[in-house]
Amino acid sequence: MIVKLVLQNLVFVGIMGLVLFLSAGTLAWTAAWFYLVVSLAVGLAAGLWLAWTDPGLLAERMRLKAPEQPSADKWFMLVFLVVAVVWFVVIGLERRLRAPTMPLPLEAVGLVLYLASTLFVMWVFRENSFAAPVVKVQAERHHHVVSTGPYAFVRHPMYAGVMLYFIGTPLLIGSWWGLAMMPVFFLAFALRSRIEERTLMTGLPGYADYARSVRYRMLPGIW
Repeated sequence: MIVKLVLQNLVFVGIMGLVLFLSAGTLAWTAAWFYLVVSLAVGLAAGLWLAWTDPGLLAERMRLKAPEQPSADKWFMLVFLVVAVVWFVVIGLERRLRAPTMPLPLEAVGLVLYLASTLFVMWVFRENSFAAPVVKVQAERHHHVVSTGPYAFVRHPMYAGVMLYFIGTPLLIGSWWGLAMMPVFFLAFALRSRIEERTLMTGLPGYADYARSVRYRMLPGIW
């Protein structure tokens, strides 16, 4: 499983780098190289931590499809993948067409948000051993409702944490165009939350009661 973790991270970061540099038309892009190195280091560190603390969840996280996954979620993941690739292409095109204008302090803020996103998602993983990448009820793992930690405040804390990544990444790389696309990802996760809740409402005992007690989906006091 560790070998698979390393290979998946290498492939994922390699694809991101390929899209970024091909779109930018240059390898002379210090911010992008730094982002890729950070992504590889953080991805491996978080994965190894999960292998130590919750190997069952790590195994689930490395399965990117499941037969019981709703068709709506399969379509969502396909569209989301396309949107993410377009996002990186847009970031690369901005580097090709204009000189970087992002102030260094904002790039530092981007790094902080990126790391904060990772730490927040790790907190989610610590509380919820059923945080699979695809929507499904994990009956074979005795899936049950989790209402502790961040789940005491919002029903989909992982999406809230990942949003920090989609804000921090363009800041870290120095892309105003990438930052402008952030609302697209918020809408995408809002849609994903509805797909997930339909599945959990019908298949996970106690989830309807939990949804009534925790009113907010991603932003406490707002939505």
